[in-house]
Amino acid sequence: MHVSISKRRPRTSKKTETEKHEKSLKDHPNSICSVFSSLVLYLVLLTILFLFLISLWSTSTTVVSGNVVRICISSRKLNDLYCLTAGSHYPGLRVPVSNFTKLVSENITKKEISTEEEPYRYIVPKDEVEESGLKDVNKYLKIQRSWLSIGNNQRSCKGQGIYVYDLPSKFNKDLLGECSDMFPWANFCSYFKNDGFGESIEELGERWFNTHQYSLEPIFHSRVLKHPCRVYDENQAKLFYVPFYGGMDVLRWHFKNISTDVKDVLAIKLLKWLGSKSSWRKNSGKDHVFVLGKITWDFRRKEHYSCISSFLEMQEMKNPTKLLIERNPWEVIDIAIPHPTFFHPRTDDDISSWQNKIIRQSRRSLISFAGGARPGNPKSIRSTLIDQCTSSPNQCRFLNCTSGGCNKPELVMELFQDSEFCLQPPGDSPTRKSVFDSLISGCIPVLFDPFTAYYQYTWHLPEDHRLYSVYINQDDLKANKVNVIKKLMSVTLRERENMRSYIVHELLPGLVYGDSSAKFQRFRDAFDITVDSLLHKISTTL
Repeated sequence: MHVSISKRRPRTSKKTETEKHEKSLKDHPNSICSVFSSLVLYLVLLTILFLFLISLWSTSTTVVSGNVVRICISSRKLNDLYCLTAGSHYPGLRVPVSNFTKLVSENITKKEISTEEEPYRYIVPKDEVEESGLKDVNKYLKIQRSWLSIGNNQRSCKGQGIYVYDLPSKFNKDLLGECSDMFPWANFCSYFKNDGFGESIEELGERWFNTHQYSLEPIFHSRVLKHPCRVYDENQAKLFYVPFYGGMDVLRWHFKNISTDVKDVLAIKLLKWLGSKSSWRKNSGKDHVFVLGKITWDFRRKEHYSCISSFLEMQEMKNPTKLLIERNPWEVIDIAIPHPTFFHPRTDDDISSWQNKIIRQSRRSLISFAGGARPGNPKSIRSTLIDQCTSSPNQCRFLNCTSGGCNKPELVMELFQDSEFCLQPPGDSPTRKSVFDSLISGCIPVLFDPFTAYYQYTWHLPEDHRLYSVYINQDDLKANKVNVIKKLMSVTLRERENMRSYIVHELLPGLVYGDSSAKFQRFRDAFDITVDSLLHKISTTL
């Protein structure tokens, strides 16, 4: 049998313990004072910390935007709310919040930002044919969004080579040389200076240029030539870029009375040149990309539109990816990318400085509209918008582009920076460069046609349009069912701040094209997002 034996301490009497304690106090008369002083000091420090936390809580607020958290703190020295930003997009960026209001963005609920597409969110189909067409539009949007590359600029070029064809100059640079003869009433040459960025605009700042809306081709070309993943061996390439300035080819014939055969000559020669390359034949052009600086319809000639090209209707162009400023919503490899704006940053600091400026901007006008009427187009809503705007001068400012008011970019940008909402009705086609000018100004675009943006820019704008815009159905406007001014006056201050915060902090960097020497670390611009997504598309489809 196992026996456990333990050694016990003798029990000490209470009397003995009391005597020892009294003796200890006599030997150390300062012990009580020392303990009491330590306790008081601890309570004082705890009180100070508590008061500091109360003060911080009362003068701060939190903005949650996407996966970025901003804690905004007011300061008597700074006079404004300032935000400390933490997140994967903008580490360490300090963003000042407008002193126009102390209300800041609230987190948007999951229900509000649901990415589940509603097929008839914008258009109610009139018949089965239209219903089928809308379903196709939404199907292709989902496919394009699946190609979007989500990440940062810390990319690896392993297996991601980009090959740039060295085309004969007649397919690109020589076309720019015809700039003086493209339009009967204007010389285009100044727009194509500085790698297509145009002449600098001193009134707006160092990184601002008078960039034409059709300058995408030389801008993209200048950037891809310096891409870190560029390779010079075709066998190392995953993506092949064809620097054909097809938009310039269309422009030079647009106002000339010549046969359609002549208008297609250069495109036919290009495809013949490509057809002689084994790199083209290997995958039938599926790993090739063209960047075209005009809308897709200018390359899809029909019988009654003889002034345009048939380039995208040619059989050889069925497989390559086409990047355009406006896509055909029923062509899945027609991909829309942003119109070039006037702002072309070079560094992260250029972007963050501009963000700081426009988020603090005091906006004196509720609404603005920069545009002109379309009296020859009975479907246009512009005249109605102009009437409503000019009838409410205290809420809406109108800049008449018909009389040349929009020829100076500084006037347009000043208007947008001074406005809460910018009206963006369709023009000659659904899309507008002005949408992107307003967004980079922090002005919330008001759209009337889903084909203006929602069915277009799947890689650069979110699926939920409510994050950055207001939608008003143009049919309701035509039927006098809605007054735009009253509608926008009903949007709360907090809702406006929500959208502007999202536009400035989340969207803006990805809507601008950096200049030809741009180097970004924290941000991805429109070019970076496009190229990264192209490489992702090729990886998932070939």
